Amino acid sequence: MIICKSAAEIEKLRRSGRLVREILEEMRQKVRPGATTLELEEYAEKRIRQIGIKPAFKGYRGYPCCLCASINNEVVHGIPSRRVLASGDIVSLDMGVIVDGYYGDSALTVPVGEISDSLKRLLRVTEESLQLAIEQARAGKRLGDISAAVQRHAEQAGYSVVREFVGHGIGRSLHEEPQIPNFGRAGHGPVLKEGMVLAIEPMVNAGTSDVRVLDDHWTAVTADGGYSAHFEHMVAITRNGPDVLTQL
Repeated sequence: MIICKSAAEIEKLRRSGRLVREILEEMRQKVRPGATTLELEEYAEKRIRQIGIKPAFKGYRGYPCCLCASINNEVVHGIPSRRVLASGDIVSLDMGVIVDGYYGDSALTVPVGEISDSLKRLLRVTEESLQLAIEQARAGKRLGDISAAVQRHAEQAGYSVVREFVGHGIGRSLHEEPQIPNFGRAGHGPVLKEGMVLAIEPMVNAGTSDVRVLDDHWTAVTADGGYSAHFEHMVAITRNGPDVLTQL
C-alpha cells in the first residue's frame, strides 16, 4: 500500500531529509586521499549524536554502521573499514537518519582527489539521470516515467543501470511502497499522487548491470569490476510539482 503524506508530515520528512544531506555534505569535504571510510563512519555517528537524532541504518536488518561507503566497483551497502582511499577513487556515501519518527535518506558519489575524465562523466551522467527522474515526479504521471527517465539517460550515455536494487517510498518506515526501479516503461505503473514521498536513487554502472553480493552479505559489487555511481534524493509529489526534501 502506498501511503500519501499530509503537508505536516512532509515538513517532518523535510527536516530529516535536510539533516541527513547536511551531514553528507560535511563528509564530502572530508573525502581525501589517505582517509578511511571508517573515519567517515565515525564522523557521521558523532554528528548524528551531536544533533540528537537517530541513525536509520545501524542495526537495520543487522547492518553494523550508520553509513554505507561503497568504493569504485562497489555499488551499494559497502561497510566502512580501515581501507585507505587513494587519489583517483570514487566513493558513494549513503546514509539515513530518524527525526521524530520520520526517516531521511540520501546518497552521493564523491571523487577522491583528482579522478579521470571518464569517471567525471560517470558521476555527471548519474546525477543528471536523478534530476531527469525528479522532473517526472508529478501528480498524474506514472511510476514508470521516473524509471524510464533514469534508464534512457544512462543507457544513451553508454552505461547500464542496476536492476537488483531500487528506490522506494519513505516516511515512518525507511522502505515503503512503491519500489522505484531505475529501468522501466514510460506511461506504465501506479499513478503518482499528491502526498507521495519517494526516495529516487539511480545506481549506474560503467560496464555490465550485473552485480553480486560479497561474503559479508552486504557489499554489492559489479560483476565485471567496472566502477559504479549512486545518487539519491527524497522527493515529495505536490500540486506545484516535485519538491526535493533533501535539498539544502
